[in-house]
Amino acid sequence: MRSSLLKSTSELLRRSRGYSSSANPERKVAILGAAGGIGQPLSLLMKLNPLVSSLSLYDIAGTVGVAADVSHINTPALVKGFMGDDQLGEALEGSDVVIIPAGVPRKPGMTRDDLFNINAGIVKALSTAIAKHCPNALVNMISNPVNSTVPIAAEVFKKAGTYDEKKLFGVTTLDVVRAKTFYAGKAGVPVKDVNVPVVGGHAGITILPLFSQATPASNSLSQEDIVALTKRTQDGGTEVVEAKAGKGSATLSMAYAGAVFADACLKGLNGVPDIVECSFVQSTVTELPFFASKVRLGKNGVEEVFGLGELSDFEKKGLENLKGELKASIEKGIKFAHGN
Repeated sequence: MRSSLLKSTSELLRRSRGYSSSANPERKVAILGAAGGIGQPLSLLMKLNPLVSSLSLYDIAGTVGVAADVSHINTPALVKGFMGDDQLGEALEGSDVVIIPAGVPRKPGMTRDDLFNINAGIVKALSTAIAKHCPNALVNMISNPVNSTVPIAAEVFKKAGTYDEKKLFGVTTLDVVRAKTFYAGKAGVPVKDVNVPVVGGHAGITILPLFSQATPASNSLSQEDIVALTKRTQDGGTEVVEAKAGKGSATLSMAYAGAVFADACLKGLNGVPDIVECSFVQSTVTELPFFASKVRLGKNGVEEVFGLGELSDFEKKGLENLKGELKASIEKGIKFAHGN
């Protein structure tokens, strides 16, 4: 039973994008915040990923135990735990992909913006270390608010002279995961066949699922259904926070989404063709400097940023409505990076 679960989980992460395990280069993945609510399940999922040869787990405390636990899983990735500021450099050295779920979680009544002051400082410090110890790594930013933390990291990297816009990603995959799940349930189609682009940002109304472009298309959904699905996708994080009644946020689904996006990055690095995911990246798709849309991943990170395609009238309105809030969040991150 355990063997079959391991195989099926690994297969899920592969997502049928055909690779040969014997031909894969060695890849080191570092998780910063590995002992936290997202970090622990994310560490488990990355240990199961056959593309990972070395897994570096870092946090301010508790990492040694997490690393020992995860290291007992019978998959090839070698696991090491690192703790505290003095071990951060060693944790990062030689990393191909750095995933950052570090920070405090959301609590009832807390907006993503409320997280800013604490998480912004954490992200700034970690980004400074990345610039020094693994400047060529692909950086997957999970720490909220992503709409601000990605610009913070960009400014830190610019100051260090290491910024490459192709290698910095805001992980918005959870919005896509939710949109797929909610759409499949409402349309009555198999969720494994569903794809829904989600654009904009990664908070509230800045999250814009493009259900008009969902595949397989469904004629059974009314405009009211689309409006309700859009709102549920935007409020997915709040739904979980409230359901956990103050005892947590979306940690398990976020860990899964983070593992899916990291898997896509690794496949792109390894030269697997046609790896396309949505992500919050430096962009010229709109007038905003950062924007989430579909991107093609390759050996250098972002190989292509795709446009939005044809939008419904409802989506066009949503796009215009989100720009002001997203612009303010981006500017807040840039200001923090320069002012603190």
